[in-house]
Amino acid sequence: MVKPNKQLKGLTKFSFAAAISLTLSLPALAQQTLLIADAYVDVVKGKTINDVAIVINGNQITQVTQQAKITTDNDYKLIDLSGKTLLPGMMDMHVHLSGDAEDNFLASQNYSIPRQTVKAVKNAEKTLMAGFTTVRDLGAAGYAVIATRDGINAGEIAGPRIWAVGHPISITGGHCDDNFSSPEKKSKSQGVADGPWAVRAKVRENIKYGANAIKVCATGGVFSKGTKVGVQQLTYEEIKSAVDEAHMRGLVVASHAHGTNGIKESIRAGVDSIEHCSFMDKEAIKMAVKAGTYLSCDIYNTEYTLAYGAANGVPEANINKEKLVSQAQRDSFRAAVKAGANMVFGSDAAIYPHGDNGKQFSRMVTFGMTPAQALQAATINSAALLKQDNLGQIKAGFLADIIAVDGDPLSNISLMENVTFVMKDGQVYKQ
Repeated sequence: MVKPNKQLKGLTKFSFAAAISLTLSLPALAQQTLLIADAYVDVVKGKTINDVAIVINGNQITQVTQQAKITTDNDYKLIDLSGKTLLPGMMDMHVHLSGDAEDNFLASQNYSIPRQTVKAVKNAEKTLMAGFTTVRDLGAAGYAVIATRDGINAGEIAGPRIWAVGHPISITGGHCDDNFSSPEKKSKSQGVADGPWAVRAKVRENIKYGANAIKVCATGGVFSKGTKVGVQQLTYEEIKSAVDEAHMRGLVVASHAHGTNGIKESIRAGVDSIEHCSFMDKEAIKMAVKAGTYLSCDIYNTEYTLAYGAANGVPEANINKEKLVSQAQRDSFRAAVKAGANMVFGSDAAIYPHGDNGKQFSRMVTFGMTPAQALQAATINSAALLKQDNLGQIKAGFLADIIAVDGDPLSNISLMENVTFVMKDGQVYKQ
């Protein structure tokens, strides 16, 4: 047996493909993965640690150390990422995999469930390739994303870990209802519920068909018809019934809430995260900090909507609502960061093209975060929101979700827009 340090030194001279070829001839029972790189980001400390070697057994990280300290006698499948910086897989807490921003807005309202499922499969892979190994999908018709998630979990298709809400819960005529169809069609979204017990029943229905998270639409929104973006829709009692039912079943609850009153009532009702958070006054931020509520602010996608929305068929009324919330939302984001609120990464992908999720990092820094805080929002904070204690860090005992970029993202956060290596669950998807 070659001494470990000499063995490692020799292996680093091989290309990735050559190392894989070499290890195919070694005894299968001794096989572990050894991943080496110039550095990794310790997201808890917010620091870049130079010289890293990571041992992976199956889908779990078993050791994180320096390359010279690898002392086991095992033969390794080597992945040499010299010149790169490693990070834990990123986590996006607000996506819609079954839709595409580039499609004609009104035409896409009438896509069939099979068509939306195909979109979700395509976009799940694009999201994974962008370095996002975990997402929370906050609404799709017909359980399209739940089916996509199950296909990923079965190993049939590539994609991130998915927490999916199924149908978002809305009042009749609310932000998450179907308001674009003519009255005689009597069309309504499958998440419509009026009154606390109807809301409870809808939560139960979503869980019955596989939802592992819940979303309520507490206020109007930008991309719905006939809703005022800041006006509360669900009552406190309705929101509370959804929260109580979901929490009783162990599920995390997200509240779509642009307006101040809807944000406050959602926090009082005990939701786990507020989505968008556009009009937050000092009291709302103070309430969120005290309650430990997570805030998810999609502060990049406004740029795409204002630049390309009209060409993509977004009605003028919706673009005007985007103009109304964009600066207010960024002001709320800055104030919440300054106040020390719990912040997660939520991009609302589908309002802009999937795969561009990483573009939001630089905006988070522009509007008040340090690069370390932006990365923490997409790792340890998102893992805490989902109550997952084995995701969001490069650390022994954690799942082997690891990505790489060329350079130090703590010095240049824009590097997160070009992820060059993706491992999820110990399996390499991008090299």
